[in-house]
Amino acid sequence: MVYSSSIRRFRAADMEDILRVENACFGRFAYDRNLFAEYAGREGDVFLVAGRGRRICGYSIACVRGGAFRHAAELVSIAVEPLARGQGVASQLLENTFQRLRLRGVRRVALTVRVGNRRAEALYRRFGFRRERIVPEYYEDGKDGVRMGVRWE
Repeated sequence: MVYSSSIRRFRAADMEDILRVENACFGRFAYDRNLFAEYAGREGDVFLVAGRGRRICGYSIACVRGGAFRHAAELVSIAVEPLARGQGVASQLLENTFQRLRLRGVRRVALTVRVGNRRAEALYRRFGFRRERIVPEYYEDGKDGVRMGVRWE
């Protein structure tokens, strides 16, 4: 079943909820407060939160590259708390992120997903991402990542 979530830009008051979602999803490999604060300052319009009522249930962060690569972006992280998974939250976050990136002139988005995370990889494929290569030992625990990308005209 798909429920509608409200998607909006991250606000400083969201930090505790973001950390709760992050820890529920990534445990000991979770990003810390300082990294989220850095992303909020640098990528405010593509650091998004998904909420149901007053409860934040997910977030996504994208970074637009600079210089000669200004038409490219990286989906740095996306997380949906376990109880809200399978309800369309990640899809809504991706749709909104892509709309914002297109408005900024981005034509390519890349990401890395853990090898074996079939559910996430299937989600990304629905949005047009294709496998590009394996990134050996990408994750802190030594696990490999799958580099994926999508390009728009």
